[in-house]
Amino acid sequence: MRKRKLNAIFMSFMLSAGVLAGCAGGKDNSTGGQSDGDTIKVGVNLELSGNVASYGQGINEGIELAVEEINKKGIDGKKIELITVDNKSDAAESTSAALKLISQDKVSVILGASTSTNSIAQVQIAQDNKIPVIAPPATSPDVTVTDGKLNDYIFRTSFIDPYQGEIAANFAAKDLKLKNAAVLIDSSSDYSKGLANSFKDSLEKNGGKVISEEAYVAKDTDFRATLTRIKAKKPEVVYVPGYYEEVGLILKQAREIGLDVPFVGGDGWDSPKLAEIAGADALHDVYFTNHYSSSDTDEKVQNFVKVFKEEYNKTPDAFNALGYDTGYLLADAIKRAGGGDPQKIKTALEETEGLSLITSDNFKYDKNHNPIKSATILSFENGKQIFKTKVNPE
Repeated sequence: MRKRKLNAIFMSFMLSAGVLAGCAGGKDNSTGGQSDGDTIKVGVNLELSGNVASYGQGINEGIELAVEEINKKGIDGKKIELITVDNKSDAAESTSAALKLISQDKVSVILGASTSTNSIAQVQIAQDNKIPVIAPPATSPDVTVTDGKLNDYIFRTSFIDPYQGEIAANFAAKDLKLKNAAVLIDSSSDYSKGLANSFKDSLEKNGGKVISEEAYVAKDTDFRATLTRIKAKKPEVVYVPGYYEEVGLILKQAREIGLDVPFVGGDGWDSPKLAEIAGADALHDVYFTNHYSSSDTDEKVQNFVKVFKEEYNKTPDAFNALGYDTGYLLADAIKRAGGGDPQKIKTALEETEGLSLITSDNFKYDKNHNPIKSATILSFENGKQIFKTKVNPE
């Protein structure tokens, strides 16, 4: 165990958790081998390798930091044991990981996955086995609701695609004063398609119009022909709701062919690798919606940044923050559930209200298990992310 002073965030959590209603004590009421005495087994199903490994690794760092802090004091005498599986950025592997964690490891809850597609891949297994899942940045509405029916054991820590797509469109139309847009989506991604639909609807409500729609497939590397077609339509802004590996190349190649209009995207852009792939010169006049900014002056955010830097020697991104928040969200639910019983943890998660986290001042769920929380808009300066503004839910 690494030595570190108990930071202000952890102390704030313990104080706030203590006054939340419904806190149960006594013996662990879990069943089916879901916990072992004073140890609560928690599965972690993340993309630790593969094409979106940066996300999974970031979330994992945040979870591990939070759990280390939580275990120093314990949760009414109990500690969390993390059992981590790499889903290799693949939906089938995510399904297999969930099966292993539930049937072999007998976990009480699963944290992950990072993407909506990989999170959806484990939904039915979790539902059938009545094991709660918290998917930190899975932003597709389909993660928690399938064909209009709530997946009652599935939760998330992030806002959803329609919310950030609307914020991006409002920013383009109202702040940038740009109305004619092109949209470039990853046709293999539910995340990308969902964001694009929300952006388009919201832009039209603002009097704007999508004048060009193009698509690519994950792992494509040459976007010049597609970007040339977009350039010919003369859009004022281009919306690219994709993941950092392709987005980095898209931005780089767009600037190379002289497509110098503003680009806007979603939280899938948030990776240190984006600037490495695109190059700092390509990141002028680009913006993206996200869950938090390390430049936010909020005291709890800066405390988190300090502690994270001490641990990992780098500035935390939004995936680090969401992982960290997920650890504390779970600890709060375990405390109020009185132990590792999956059903009681599920109920406690549903009843979460007023919890102060890094990415939310007043965390609570709506009826579809979606957090009601603020979003941030980031830009770049010399290849580094900079905080533009925070948008609060209406």
